This record gives sequence, structure tokens and C-alpha cells, in this order.
Amino acid sequence: MAVDAQLVARKLRHAREMQSLSVAAVSEATGLAPDRIDLIESGQSEASGDEVLILANFYRHDFRDFLDDNRPAPFEQTDILYRRHGDAFTAEDRRAIQEFIYLCEIESVLEASLGIPKQTFHFTPIGTLFKAHGAPAGKALREHLGYASNEIPRDVFADFRKVGVHIFRRRLVNSDISGLYLEHPVAGHCVLVNYDEDLYRQRFSASHEAAHAIFDSSEAVMVTFRRGSSKYDAGDLREIRANRFASCYLMPPDQLPRVPQWTADRAIEWAQKLRVSTLALSIALREAGIIDEATAATIRSVRVPTTEKIDPEAPEDLTDRQRARRIALLERGFSDYFVGLCFDAHQQGKISAGRLSEALLADHVELREISALYGRSIQDGA
Repeated sequence: MAVDAQLVARKLRHAREMQSLSVAAVSEATGLAPDRIDLIESGQSEASGDEVLILANFYRHDFRDFLDDNRPAPFEQTDILYRRHGDAFTAEDRRAIQEFIYLCEIESVLEASLGIPKQTFHFTPIGTLFKAHGAPAGKALREHLGYASNEIPRDVFADFRKVGVHIFRRRLVNSDISGLYLEHPVAGHCVLVNYDEDLYRQRFSASHEAAHAIFDSSEAVMVTFRRGSSKYDAGDLREIRANRFASCYLMPPDQLPRVPQWTADRAIEWAQKLRVSTLALSIALREAGIIDEATAATIRSVRVPTTEKIDPEAPEDLTDRQRARRIALLERGFSDYFVGLCFDAHQQGKISAGRLSEALLADHVELREISALYGRSIQDGA
């Protein structure tokens, strides 16, 4: 296949600019001279195969994204994202988002190669009242996944993966961002949840972004800001619908508690049972007409202690050191599911040790550490 040097130049420059990286920063990270990068990006000199590989790896792209204009790549989606919300993302967050997109692509490819089945879930809303779409969609998905009417979802991240949503949690610098949804041209529905949030808020955010996957994929990208943020739009009907879906998925309205008298202790008890924040619980109860505003204020005035919240991907049976390391990996976007998928693919000969290292964004030393943490092995000759 003939390579279009101008195409390569344009895409490499675009990848750098989308991550708000200077030529000097790329040079320092890759070892390529600044003048050489300038020549490549301007199209005055054709990049060698090795240079494309080096830059693609640094930008967290498949190298084919830069060589083949017919290959679907999420350049359009990232353009839309930063045109709409560019000032909300620091350079570090742009880097984190590109790594998230890269991991979604890898996860999609590995699931296909391993034959991981996905359930198909579609919901067709009735009528034009957006808020009214959320409750029936939440109920329909619960039924689709086989939940009993009074059953509380324990691992919502696993739930949404079952229906084809790529869920990654990653700590972002901008704590005003709760999460984002992106419709990837190859991987499909991709959701990023800000790991900076409290665990129960992460559960709600994951459910909220999953609603965007159900209803708003035609938007290509959606960014959700925390309540109280200057960018939070309380009147956005799509956000209202997503909030309603998340609330009804996690707390079915007909199963909400009817408590004679709400005390601080009782609020914590029920928030813990439902694994939601007291704020989310107070809103759900208020929406259902079960409590008045004064009682809602009492409920949201307290918090479930962080120590009582168990992350399904950092379970209690780990040692303190193991849990700390797991959490450090989660902060970078590496779910138990994704790490397991990578090692399964490696053990089955689907990917080499080198490709395993690339998928986990790890050098040789860190790859060994991750394998030991998860009790997995590396086939050096693979």
C-alpha cells in the first residue's frame, strides 16, 4: 500500500495538538529531534516506519491510524469533544482521554478474538418527554439482565460491559468532570468515569453515562459535569434523562424505602444498602413523592463513611499493599476486567508478551509486577 506522506504528516500533527503537547515535549519523550518532528509534521520529510511506530505508541494510537485514511479512527470524535469542551480539559486530561480511547480499542479487539459474548439491549423511547424515558429504560435493562425487582446491582461496571459498553475509570485532573461518553467508530460505546469521585458517585456516573450510550449515541460525545460546577447545565434534557435512568436503575422507584422517620443513621443505613450517595437517595425519594424537602435535607446532610464502601475491583480479601496497587492501576484506567482480558489473550496465544506490555502501557519491569499482583504468568517466548 502506497503511503501518503501528507496524510501521515497531517494526522501526526493532529494527534499531538489534540493532546496539547509541544514539539519539545514529544521530542523529550520519544528521543526524536525537534527539527525532525517539525519536518515530518510539515510534510517536508517522509516519516520512516520506525518513526511512525514510535510516535503512534507515544500518542496511544494504532500505527495504522496514521497510514490508512480508510481505517476508522476516533479523530472526528476527539475533534467534537475538544471543540465543545476544550477548555475543560488540561493537557494531562487530554492524555488520559487518549489512553482511555486506546484501551477501548484494545478491549474491543481482545473481546472479539476471545469470543466474549455480548448481550444486545435496545430501548425505544415513547413520546417526547425526555425525563419520562429514564424510568422505563432503567426497568427494561434490569429485567434484561435478570435482576429481581428488589435486587440491588452490586457491580454496575460489569453490568454495562455485558451489554457492550466499554467502561473505564480514570482519575482526571478536572474534578468537575464526572464522566464522558464517546461513540467510537470501531469499539462502539465507550464510557469514562472520573475515579476522582467517591465510589458511590462513580456507580451513579457509570449508570448515567450508560444512559447516553442508550439514548445519545448520535451525539458522538457527551461530557457530564458535577452538580455545582459552572459548566453543569441543570436544564439539559439529555442530562435529566440520564440522571433519571441512573436513579431508577440503581433504586427502582417501587422499591424505595418508606421510613416513618428519617434520622442521620437511617439515611446512612439505606444509602449503604442501595450503594448510592445520600444525595442520590434524597433526590430519588423526593422525586417519588415519599419525602418532603426538609427530610431530603436531613438525608443528604450525612455521608456513608468511605471505609465502608467496598470497590468490587479492590476487594476486601486483598492485603493493604495489594489493594493500594490495584487502586493505583484503577486510577490509570486498568480495570480487573481489562487486565484479565489481556492476560487471557496472552495465555491463549492471541497476543505476544510485547503486545501484552503495550496493552497495559507497561515496561518489562512493571509488566512483571502486574502479573504477580494478579497471579498471572508471562510467556516470554510468545
